Amino acid sequence: MKKNKLIAIFLFINGIAFTQNTNLKVKISQKANSLESKVIAWRRDFHQNPELGNREFKTAEKIASHLRSLGIEVQTGVAKTGVVGILRGGKPGPVVALRADMDALPVKERVNIPFASKAEADYNGKTVNVMHACGHDSHIAILMGTAEILASIKEELHGTVKFIFQPAEEGPPEGEEGGAELMVKEGVLENPKVDVIFGLHINAQTEVGKIKYRPKGTMASSDWFTINVKGKQSHGAYPWMSIDPIVTASQIILGLQTIVSRNVELTESAAVVSVGQINAGVRNNIIPEELTMNGTIRSLDSKTQNLIHSRIKQISTNIAESAGATADVSITKKTLITYNDPTLTQNMLATLENAAGKENVILTTAVTGAEDFSFYQAKIPGLFIFLGGMPKGKQASETAGHHTPDFYIDESGFVLGMKVMTELTIDYMNMTNSKKH
Repeated sequence: MKKNKLIAIFLFINGIAFTQNTNLKVKISQKANSLESKVIAWRRDFHQNPELGNREFKTAEKIASHLRSLGIEVQTGVAKTGVVGILRGGKPGPVVALRADMDALPVKERVNIPFASKAEADYNGKTVNVMHACGHDSHIAILMGTAEILASIKEELHGTVKFIFQPAEEGPPEGEEGGAELMVKEGVLENPKVDVIFGLHINAQTEVGKIKYRPKGTMASSDWFTINVKGKQSHGAYPWMSIDPIVTASQIILGLQTIVSRNVELTESAAVVSVGQINAGVRNNIIPEELTMNGTIRSLDSKTQNLIHSRIKQISTNIAESAGATADVSITKKTLITYNDPTLTQNMLATLENAAGKENVILTTAVTGAEDFSFYQAKIPGLFIFLGGMPKGKQASETAGHHTPDFYIDESGFVLGMKVMTELTIDYMNMTNSKKH
């Protein structure tokens, strides 16, 4: 009899908790819908007034002002221009971080919209056009809306939320530090110590209303390599008197293409090796002494990454030696693998499905683009998802890619963005709280 009473009490308490959580989800959905026009207006303002990495001064001011208006503790000047907001819930629990990137790109906009960017700025000593050609303006606006929703239910939160508005995701200017790596270095995951982090990226090739996710390696690491080939200069009319670094480099480039096709086990992991820049020579009738080439490496696991590094050095030095030249290879690790913690991803899958509908949550393939969200994930469990931004009825092949002048986002996906960020926060808090009890 006593056992039956305990079971009844347990079911009653859980029933109350379920009802409270359901009511909270309804409140979140209503609030997100009511904020849609406000969030779109923010996004258009940021789009029309874009700023490059480590120069997001006005963007940061607008974000900080909004967070302060919600009663959120605000820190500015983090990692140059970053803004951090801290919202302490009414009940004890974990610290959940939510991140949005703020920087635009040196791209000239071609999209015919009333709020198109006409901005210009200095980029590494050159005057360039500036555009939000990757959707970071959307990320800022969505997280500002999410902050407003969470602030409105502050007393019901079982924990603390840390809002991270990060500069320079696309990379800082030459000679400067920046981005997620600098934010981590400056302690953004401490005081209070963050337990988990969530982030999203709007995607112009995914239909509005849909979410894509992937456990483990979801975006690639990004490494940069430089190969300096040194030969012997001669008159272009007498090539037999030279050791031609251009011909040697051509053979090295062809050799590098065999790494992915012949050395990487492609059934396990995708990879990319691309040469993007070659510099050599001053005249059409002089075979130069030196040539420098630069490129990028993309990989989805450390084993493949290490293999590629080793083979680039081996192929370059041996081909150069066979030609009588030398090749000096340097490789710099720029961005880590965006690695979605498998347990966290599985635990939060029901949240994604509740926010978007099960049929709209899609397990996707890995992406060879890179994201510095990976620097947070290297320290704590994190989940990074893709939010649909392509107009309904369109095909991905018909839409402009990210980082292009014609990049376009359908703003009707912002409500789902707010809902999913908010629900990930409260569900993780409630999950963590229930495990403790």
